[in-house]
Amino acid sequence: MADDPQRNFRSAYYEKVGFRGVEEKKSLEILLKDNPLDLEKLSTFSQRFPLPSMYRIHVWKVLLGILPPHSDSHSLVGGYRKEQYQDIVEALEVMRYINSSTPSTHIYLRMFQLESQVLPRCSETLPPNEDFLAISRAMEEIVDDSIDCYWLIKCFINQFHIKFGDSLPHLPKSLEHYLSQEEPRLLNHLRSIGALPQLPYSLWFKRCFAGCLPESSLQRVWDKVISGSCKILVFVALEILLSYKIILTGNTRPEGVVKFLCNIPQENTDAIVTKAIDLWQKYCGNPNHAV
Repeated sequence: MADDPQRNFRSAYYEKVGFRGVEEKKSLEILLKDNPLDLEKLSTFSQRFPLPSMYRIHVWKVLLGILPPHSDSHSLVGGYRKEQYQDIVEALEVMRYINSSTPSTHIYLRMFQLESQVLPRCSETLPPNEDFLAISRAMEEIVDDSIDCYWLIKCFINQFHIKFGDSLPHLPKSLEHYLSQEEPRLLNHLRSIGALPQLPYSLWFKRCFAGCLPESSLQRVWDKVISGSCKILVFVALEILLSYKIILTGNTRPEGVVKFLCNIPQENTDAIVTKAIDLWQKYCGNPNHAV
């Protein structure tokens, strides 16, 4: 089917005057009127375009299975989710795992452990799950409602490990490969000073950049992860390395490289994510099926 010249003109005009997402927003609104919702089309949209902030949480809840595809069931299912949340919290209070002074992120962790049947005994002093807590803290900054927040944390983490658990060990090698394509001298430098195996892979790949990127940038990365791509994480890491290659090549101690990468400047992260998405599309392409 031939491109519509009028539509192309409108798109170019919108982009020129700063309304690049106008038509994308309209397309998403059309998709959200479907009943049942087409999960494949919503995933494809989320892969190709940034989600408008007013619809982001709703789309995430649908893609993560918190809400069903049938829109007329959303209110009923939302009520069930609220009741289940309250029942779990009450159970943890009765068992004295949580109280009024327990931080919300630790409440979410105990809830997750109880539902996953891995809740430790009260007497056990296990180290906290820092990956879970980092994702929880980030999600709290994105989502206002505590009930939505818990379900999004739980389903995001579960989906991530089910879909991408087998891929995670291979992401560092994938990063090396793309870095060799984009900036081989930086790769050789990191390898020569012994920094390559010490890069903050857990921060990048297990926590999905929670605690590394501010939430305004992070949610654009999570759009892609939730809609089906863990490869985007590789390209965000790649773009961080490329953006700070001068600083990194000037550092001859691996601990200095790691310290910097664990605390990157926060003012340039939107541009980093935009360039990372461009690299991701360059190497992996856009989804083929049309929205």
